[in-house]
Amino acid sequence: MTDNIIKLTAAQIAGKIASGELTAVAVTEAHLARIEAVDEKVHAFLHVDREGALAQARAVDEKRARGEKLGPLAGVPLALKDIFTTEGVPTTVGSKILQGWIPPYDATLTKRLKAADVVILGKTNMDEFAMGSSTENSAYGPTGNPWDLTKIPGGSGGGSSAALASYEAPLAIGTDTGGSIRQPAAVTGTVGVKPTYGAVSRFGMVAFSSSLDQGGPCARTVLDAALLHEVIAGHDPMDSTSIDAPVPPVVEAARNGSVAGMRVGVVKQFRGEGYQAGVIQRFDESVELLKELGAEIVELDCPSFDLALSAYYLIAPSECSSNLARFDGLRYGLRTGDDGSHSAEEVTSLTREAGFGPEVKRRIMLGTYALSSGYYDAYYGSAQKVRTLITRDFEKAFEQVDVIVSPTTPTTAFAIGERADDPMAMYLADLCTIPTNLAGNAAMSLPCGLAPEDNLPVGLQIIAPAMQDDRLYKVGAAVEAAFVEKWGHPLLEEAPSL
Repeated sequence: MTDNIIKLTAAQIAGKIASGELTAVAVTEAHLARIEAVDEKVHAFLHVDREGALAQARAVDEKRARGEKLGPLAGVPLALKDIFTTEGVPTTVGSKILQGWIPPYDATLTKRLKAADVVILGKTNMDEFAMGSSTENSAYGPTGNPWDLTKIPGGSGGGSSAALASYEAPLAIGTDTGGSIRQPAAVTGTVGVKPTYGAVSRFGMVAFSSSLDQGGPCARTVLDAALLHEVIAGHDPMDSTSIDAPVPPVVEAARNGSVAGMRVGVVKQFRGEGYQAGVIQRFDESVELLKELGAEIVELDCPSFDLALSAYYLIAPSECSSNLARFDGLRYGLRTGDDGSHSAEEVTSLTREAGFGPEVKRRIMLGTYALSSGYYDAYYGSAQKVRTLITRDFEKAFEQVDVIVSPTTPTTAFAIGERADDPMAMYLADLCTIPTNLAGNAAMSLPCGLAPEDNLPVGLQIIAPAMQDDRLYKVGAAVEAAFVEKWGHPLLEEAPSL
């Protein structure tokens, strides 16, 4: 019975709970049992809130017993990236500097999940402060990819993607600063969406790079992602960057997927040296499939995209240098050296030395240097000008096409430890995803097959203009349905059993 429940989609689970065929408690218990059975190998979770999850599930069952109408995801379990504050539940952001911190309030996104009666199973592993592409930078150890536990599950949201791929949860939440929702989705064969910047509130989300960070839905199907998107999106007066506009009709688009008559752009900068042959093969097949489904393919040239990686790794570290200044050992979290023999400045220095990991220190130093007197215009200022050029390239592209497609990542999942000593090789994992964050557009990754050379998942990225997030779901649903029809099963049914 447990196996039958954990293989259901979120939409199916919600339907069965609403009809009385399943109870929310039974569904939650099935997923908690799965976590207990496999998470020692996968390490997707940093904290499992067993009692809290069961209490939420019981409340859903009581609502149904009283005849109250249930929401579209009522009783569906979810894995929450450990970057969102959750009242009474540890939030560490994958860092020792916040080890054991219990927030006194919920993030807006957490509140919206609870209000929709989504059952939060616990908090998932991540690269420290969301800085990484492999979840190897977590202070609490790496997460394994359920397709091959010796491979990375992507980053920084590898815990959320691994929880989906290992059937520990049907839904998850990630955050995307340079690709940290889409890249994990690609390498685990799941669906991940970076909404338009400002579409999902950042209030209560621990900041890495404020002009780039964006929370979003992760799932195993396009429809499930759309249902979750609708729950978490919308204006929030607590977030000054939140967009005060209606949420695009993402669920309707996911239920009525079609690309007939659409113009789909293929950017020439998103292929070439460094791209795995199997990834390009599956991408080319996806483009052919879009043609078969009635789309018009348009070749695009976006020259500034070649500069995106360089611009990103000046802007993001600069903003992280500013944001992480609040972690001083004096107000909350870890405090080291406070024995009466050290000054406040020394306590701060000792705390940061003990609490921050190597990647976080590297980015803080890069950002502080880029913002320093005499270098600001040469580095940070120039990177912001490149950002404007990238935004203009997207604007020109979207005058010609409705959406853009590309590989999500240049390669499939690499081995844990393979790039640990080569930051540049690690940063290249986000080559295709970073331009979208710099421009603030919406983007999705969904599975488009397995690479023939290693039998690991490949992701197809779909990019849409800002506040046209429904186009992602319209195209994504059509592609997903065509894949299922061709192969007769969703990709993840072929994932190795743990």
